Amino acid sequence: MNAIDNSKIQADDIKLGLLLNILAGERDTPLVFNYDGQPVKPGYHITEVKAGQFSALDCGANPEAWTEIFIQLWDIDEDDRTHMPAGKFYSIIRKVTEHVQLDDSAKLTFEVSDGVRPMQLYCAAMPVLRAGAVHVELSPRPASCKPRDRWLAGESSATTCCGPSARTKACGS
Repeated sequence: MNAIDNSKIQADDIKLGLLLNILAGERDTPLVFNYDGQPVKPGYHITEVKAGQFSALDCGANPEAWTEIFIQLWDIDEDDRTHMPAGKFYSIIRKVTEHVQLDDSAKLTFEVSDGVRPMQLYCAAMPVLRAGAVHVELSPRPASCKPRDRWLAGESSATTCCGPSARTKACGS
């Protein structure tokens, strides 16, 4: 697997371009996504890939804008399949780029469902080569307060909603 400096990447928020670069070097290796403490079933499908550009106002009245790519996984087991090779996943995403503009630096979110339980949102960690397969750990994508996140990261400003400069102001005010 390609050597990657993990120190600059959040473990739970890999971007599409980096994921594809890693998978390009492991084309014949099975690709296994793990979520909720279990691997996806060998017959999983990529049922949809979508890209969106979002504009929002956070709870501190700060404008936000970002692009996000959603990859929908249907976690099923059918036809005695084995896990999809990394190269097939790579090819599917590249095929999507013929019809949909995908920003390799966009936030990447996986939507996963077994067809029975509701779809849930996950972010992806760095792929790891283990036991002859590429494993991508998916962790639930939690809600967050962006002003608070910036404040905790040391980027405090007067427009934060949850930082010390706004303690008298309620979120959403």
